[in-house]
Amino acid sequence: MADGIRLRLDIAYDGTNFRGWGQQPGQRTVQGELQSALATVFGRFGEPPVLTVAGRTDAGVHALGQVAHLDVSHEQLAALNRSRPRSGASALADRLNGIAGLDADVWVSRSSIAPAGFDARFSAIWRRYEYRIADASAVRNPLERLGTLWFPRALDAAAMNDAAGSLLGLHDWASFCKQRDGATSIRTLQEFVWERHHSGVLVARVKADAFCHSMVRALVGATIAVGEGKLTATRLLELRDERVRTSEFKVVPARGLTLMEVGYPDDAELAARAEQTRARRESQ
Repeated sequence: MADGIRLRLDIAYDGTNFRGWGQQPGQRTVQGELQSALATVFGRFGEPPVLTVAGRTDAGVHALGQVAHLDVSHEQLAALNRSRPRSGASALADRLNGIAGLDADVWVSRSSIAPAGFDARFSAIWRRYEYRIADASAVRNPLERLGTLWFPRALDAAAMNDAAGSLLGLHDWASFCKQRDGATSIRTLQEFVWERHHSGVLVARVKADAFCHSMVRALVGATIAVGEGKLTATRLLELRDERVRTSEFKVVPARGLTLMEVGYPDDAELAARAEQTRARRESQ
């Protein structure tokens, strides 16, 4: 923003009662709640700043490490300087959380002045998600039910992990994505592992440069089918390379999925990364 300041927000939310991130008329969304709060904070300065997010999460998906940016004028930033106990950019998190209230299902953990060239969406080099499953071998904790899929049968974690590891790399993931007009399904899957925690809960770590719509939940569903013995790892690779939607596995519910972290390059490389990503998306 040539005549203003770009701020970064780090955000966490329980996605249970949200219809996803993106603002929609008549629907409760994470962006909608935050935009409403921004309108309250900056109501005396015309149109409130608009949030740009690292990754638009679907309905029911949670986040602990979501990132967004917004551009504010010098006048808007100066208004934050009158806040207490913190002032300046860091005060925006306090103001937004104060409007949301103590029982809110969205929380801004940090607000700060972004480095030069930072773009929450286009500067990102990876996003990392986790998916939690309590199968028949796990202790089912009712306190974690909103962030964990309860699965009725025992799953073979080793087979799931082996199948997950075989999928890594740059591929067209059309078999695992809900297609959107004009959107590419070519992504680099950088990490996909399954581990069984001491409680017995199965946790998948899935990391890629970006994800297309429903990709993580489809990948999880496919490896569950392997863990049940309904699908072989070899067939899973064949399905990936066929690049067409299939009924051989199910896309799992959103409730077990959490955006954990978004990765960015060193500050000196932020602008170049953003330009590179924009150019690639426009060419696809």
